[in-house]
Amino acid sequence: MEIAKTEQDADAARRAAWLSASAAARRTSPRSGPPKALKRAVRVALAAGVLIGGVVLIMPDDPGPKAPPPAPGPAARALTAVTGGAPASVADVTALITDRAAWVRTHPKDEASWAVLGSAYLERGVRGADSSFYPRAEWALRRSLEVRPKDNLDAEIALAALANARHDYAAARTLAESVRARKADRWTLYPPLIEAYNGLGDAKGAAKAVERLLELREGSAALTQAAEVYRAHGWREDASVALDEAVAHATSPVQKAASLVAAGDLAWERGEPEAALARYEAALRTDPGAHAALAGRARAGAALGKKADAQRDYLAAVAVLPRPEYLLELGELYESQGLDGDARTWFDKLQELAARDGSNGVDDALVLGRYEADHGSAHAAVDRLEAEWKAHPSPAVEDALGWAMYRAGESEEGLTHAKKATDSGVRSALFSYHQAVIERELGQSGAARRHLQDALRTNPYFSPVLAPKAKEALTALGEPPEGGPRDMYGHVAAAASGSGSGSGSGGESSASSDASSNQSGQSSQGARRPAKPRPAKPAKPSQRR
Repeated sequence: MEIAKTEQDADAARRAAWLSASAAARRTSPRSGPPKALKRAVRVALAAGVLIGGVVLIMPDDPGPKAPPPAPGPAARALTAVTGGAPASVADVTALITDRAAWVRTHPKDEASWAVLGSAYLERGVRGADSSFYPRAEWALRRSLEVRPKDNLDAEIALAALANARHDYAAARTLAESVRARKADRWTLYPPLIEAYNGLGDAKGAAKAVERLLELREGSAALTQAAEVYRAHGWREDASVALDEAVAHATSPVQKAASLVAAGDLAWERGEPEAALARYEAALRTDPGAHAALAGRARAGAALGKKADAQRDYLAAVAVLPRPEYLLELGELYESQGLDGDARTWFDKLQELAARDGSNGVDDALVLGRYEADHGSAHAAVDRLEAEWKAHPSPAVEDALGWAMYRAGESEEGLTHAKKATDSGVRSALFSYHQAVIERELGQSGAARRHLQDALRTNPYFSPVLAPKAKEALTALGEPPEGGPRDMYGHVAAAASGSGSGSGSGGESSASSDASSNQSGQSSQGARRPAKPRPAKPAKPSQRR
């Protein structure tokens, strides 16, 4: 087929040359003049035809015309968002899929359109929590790579994002790092690379990657990505500032709503349900399709005692965005009200959804492990989470594994994992609660009391089931013994005494001891955590409102 087309092009070129030369001969020669000029023109035409035909035959195969941009409207909006690393609405992405699918049916060698189609399928799956789109995304991206196997960076980056969506963070890192080795200034590679590093518990790698992203790219999407890294390091004020800027820099309602949802999630983690509720409602006003805000509003509503409203919002959220973690949260909300039958219904739906995700290449091991540890077989949870921890040793997996081990009767080993999770820098009430319960089981009452207080200080509403238990456990432990800590012989250390200079000396000694302790704590954390990245493009902190 391609050879026949090439020969037809060569014939057409020869005919064009002949006609051109003939016309030239007629223009430059008298109508009744000698035929020599015409003969020379014919010879030139034949030579030119042979030459042009030869060039056509030795040229590489034409990959075909590139697709024109979609007409202004939903598909064009989605194309701008997808190629710009920003979220797009489900309706717009669906229009883009229809547009590019029609084009590649008649232009199968347009590798760029195949890559766009694959990215659109991926975005459609993520936006609707529908993993059935992931095999279609992979098929289109692989097709793009078949057409252009080398330096097809857009398809490779999209495959890395697809691996993240399937929770295969190791594969995502490999793909993104491969692109970075060849084209380190391609900013679109950094969002999937950062997500992969976070999924693998590589805080240092994520910090360096986000710093590079902010050097290469301004705007809402980059700031939202930076905020996630700051949050993972426990730098909540920096994360809050970055998200405020992300909202201000958003260029579409969908993008602004996504930043508002992230800001709501951060406020929720800080134990501020009223502030979280305000951001979720703002997100829904901005983009009624921001269904993640419905789940966030349900979470905040439950914390504020609006459990009927919370149930309604959860049901609305899972109807259009059936993420496994939302099903688990809804089941636990029913459980906290003593509605065990309703809770079991949603736990069963969670397992069905995870099985469907698994058939589409998605690994839901983390949420399944959390479910099994508290509501199913703790030993099955340990087996599942140990495998997940070896593949993706993130703080979230570390915490879940430690808790599952405690539930399965392996408290000492479980405490080792729980400590690593809380020491990672992530400020999580759930992590602190899990560590506290394991410490109490092992007779470490002082440490248990401290971590229960940390959990309730971080977020006193962190779980409708576990937060009340944390308060009960703290009450049961009571206040620490009077007189302060005892030495190795069981004696209470003598309190500092004296007045005037002696009292001042004692105060200075205490302050020095506290400072030394703080420095020691910072030093030990500094060995684990990377240097704090700062946005390169946004305004300096002193200039921020």
